Amino acid sequence: MMKNPRYLVDGLYTADPSAHVFNGKLYIYPSHDIESGIPENDNGDHFDMRDYHVFSMDDIDGEVTDHGVVLDVQDVPWAGRQMWDTDVAHKNGKYYLYFPVKDKTDIFRIGVAVSDKPEGPFVPEKHPITGSYSIDPAVFEDEDGQHYMYFGGLWGGQLQRYRNNKAQECGSEPADDESSLPARVVKMSDDLLEFSEEPKSLVILDENGEPLKAGDHDRRFFEASWMHKYNGKYYFSYSTGNTHLLCYAVGDSPYGPFTYKGVILTPVVGWTTHHSICEFKGKWYLFHHDSKPSGGKTWLRSMKVTELEYNEDGSIKTIDGMAD
Repeated sequence: MMKNPRYLVDGLYTADPSAHVFNGKLYIYPSHDIESGIPENDNGDHFDMRDYHVFSMDDIDGEVTDHGVVLDVQDVPWAGRQMWDTDVAHKNGKYYLYFPVKDKTDIFRIGVAVSDKPEGPFVPEKHPITGSYSIDPAVFEDEDGQHYMYFGGLWGGQLQRYRNNKAQECGSEPADDESSLPARVVKMSDDLLEFSEEPKSLVILDENGEPLKAGDHDRRFFEASWMHKYNGKYYFSYSTGNTHLLCYAVGDSPYGPFTYKGVILTPVVGWTTHHSICEFKGKWYLFHHDSKPSGGKTWLRSMKVTELEYNEDGSIKTIDGMAD
């Protein structure tokens, strides 16, 4: 095991790290936090990120290379503000960076930008993905080569405004005793530029086979989707948002349903918890962030990595979010 979690970047605030192995190297695609002076609120306006950097590593404890700005909000014709959690997929020698950003009417859409290299720079498409909404895209490549996007986030992420992929005039969360709002899952088109179908609900069940309730804030989905596969099972991991936990649920299909299994990471310094899980050189790692280096400013976060362990039954050992 890594003896301690490791912060990866000094001199730059980075969050929401999405980690992938391309060509034998580890690449990390985070958000880039800045101090914009916007007061904190539940809509997340203080998270006013405007560009993306790419980082790479040859070894988990080695030097981290900053490849600089690979996409700026000013490069995106339809974008307004707030470039949040991103992810990258690879197919046929091309790399696809998926990013949520508010359009010029302040509605979150998901865009895609393309590069010939994993470190970018990335050239955005002229329009957002048709039918996309909300935030936090994570794209998973299954063993058959199909790609699936997982997305959605409550409150500032606007997911509560949608039902059956349609915007509601007065969208709000369900009552506490109703089923919680699910993340979305959608198979991507062959060219990875569009959805190939209508997004579907990703249902998380409790131990009795019932969908988690909206009032179950310690377990219900809030934001920060991630998908990985371990020993033939699909692991959907996510943040509970206002209770600051990283949790996971396990299923037999990329569409689910998934059964809640436990907590990956306990609360960290700062409000939000975003992450990715990646295998690199035979070991599994959890990439996440906290706000300890900024003195607890939740909009100025620093990404870090720690080793992830599984028990023999496939369950994940819980990691202490406050560990140094």
